[in-house]
Amino acid sequence: MIIRGGFNVYPRELEEVMLSHPRGEPGRGGRRAAPSHGEEVKAFVVRTPGAAITEAVLIAWCRQNIAAYEYPRIVEPGSALPMTATGKILKRNWSRSRARRSPAVTAGARR
Repeated sequence: MIIRGGFNVYPRELEEVMLSHPRGEPGRGGRRAAPSHGEEVKAFVVRTPGAAITEAVLIAWCRQNIAAYEYPRIVEPGSALPMTATGKILKRNWSRSRARRSPAVTAGARR
């Protein structure tokens, strides 16, 4: 769960909205430390080859379909997310790989 300015933001809701886009890209909701709101909503998106969706388009789509405090202000494209055989994101493995890369951006980190 992400707490942005006292509001609870559930990453699963953000992930469902990102997938509901006509050119839906698999993604993961995460957080980033922010001095003004405590935590900021961040989306990690896997780009499929030939996809024309941009960060601005994805942010605008999320902004139209979820509450104002829930949409991501930051979108980080990536190459792949660890998945199970059924197509679910292995969040534990994903969080560990993010922690090795950059502790300040880790979705599972606590301040």
